[in-house]
Amino acid sequence: MSALSLAPRALYEEVAELLRQRIFARELEAGSWIDELHIAEELGISRTPLREALKVLAAEGLVTMKVRRGAYVTEVSEKDLRDVYHLLALLEADAARVVAGSATEAQMAEIQALQNELAAAVNDRDRFFALNESFHMLLLSMADNRWRDQMVADLRKVMKLNRHHSLFKEGRLQQSLHEHQLIVQALLSRQPELAAERMSAHFMNGLQAAQ
Repeated sequence: MSALSLAPRALYEEVAELLRQRIFARELEAGSWIDELHIAEELGISRTPLREALKVLAAEGLVTMKVRRGAYVTEVSEKDLRDVYHLLALLEADAARVVAGSATEAQMAEIQALQNELAAAVNDRDRFFALNESFHMLLLSMADNRWRDQMVADLRKVMKLNRHHSLFKEGRLQQSLHEHQLIVQALLSRQPELAAERMSAHFMNGLQAAQ
């Protein structure tokens, strides 16, 4: 088998990103054992950078290391999911509150433009998912708190393990779009508490759809 071409910069980081994407794409299923020997041979690398990559993914919550059994793709329990959504609701509601009170007119226009793109993609689930994530990342960027950004990034990685069970549920895309419209209305009218309340409700509805 020919080795895949990997950039030489930080090999374990390249391997971690490759495995991360395979997990998100369900090529490595939740609960499945990660065959280190097979993957190392496939990538044409030693097991040392692979093990370093697995440590990175374990720190992110995507991989679970079991003593004398190796690495497994993390299975997200219902409690895990509730906990992740609860924290995301708190963090992103606070970001929405900040943006409603401090965003410039140009930033508000950018939010509205992205929301328009989201509305146009309601019949394209993959594009809708990507734009949905971009919308949330845009608000976080505008709220400008790197510590919150890091916490949200880690939590969203775990949430992605279950993403197909939430946005892909019957009718959830349309409901999510409506919730986004309500959030944008609160942002544009510069109502911080209402924006926070609607963002929190958005996550709670997402949790119900994910279960």
